[in-house]
Amino acid sequence: MNDNTSFELNLFESFKEGDETAFTYFYDKYFHRITAFSVQFIYDKDEAENLAQEAFLHLWQTRENVESINGIPSFLYTYAKSKCLNMIRHNKVKDKFKNDILNQKERELDIEILNSVQFDTLELTELERLIHESISDLPPKTREVFIKKRFENKKNAEIAEEMQVTLKAVEAHMTKALKILKTKLSDYLFLIFILICNN
Repeated sequence: MNDNTSFELNLFESFKEGDETAFTYFYDKYFHRITAFSVQFIYDKDEAENLAQEAFLHLWQTRENVESINGIPSFLYTYAKSKCLNMIRHNKVKDKFKNDILNQKERELDIEILNSVQFDTLELTELERLIHESISDLPPKTREVFIKKRFENKKNAEIAEEMQVTLKAVEAHMTKALKILKTKLSDYLFLIFILICNN
């Protein structure tokens, strides 16, 4: 462990205990990143700064729930993503064209979050292994529906036709799969949300 990592881990522990100086360190480190991240999608710097302030306030109020130092940027980017999407939804007319734009924005937000948060390579390798194991453990039909939906990008109607089941059955299998995976992979909930559980 290098000195910088040790220093930040100590600050993280102090932050968890309510040390405002430690909080200020992380605020200074991430505030401009969260603002820049948000302004790409809502095109309003003042609003983006307000959103970043709100994210840090909520982080401070719920700091006991942050379990690791990576949890700080994870929390901030996820909060910013949610608020950005809410603003986009509020400001756009919900016809098909606008919804397509919204879906594209959401994909861009997900990619931006993953690019902005640095995760240890071993952690990601372990996550990949756990995901594959957990998918393999799903009941056969549930696993087949999940793979067709998430990895082959097929629509529910296509899956229903291929498997000769009803649309409701496809939806039920997806609900069951996500519930099982979220339970098994709860320690990696942030990454799971970004990688596989985001509709």
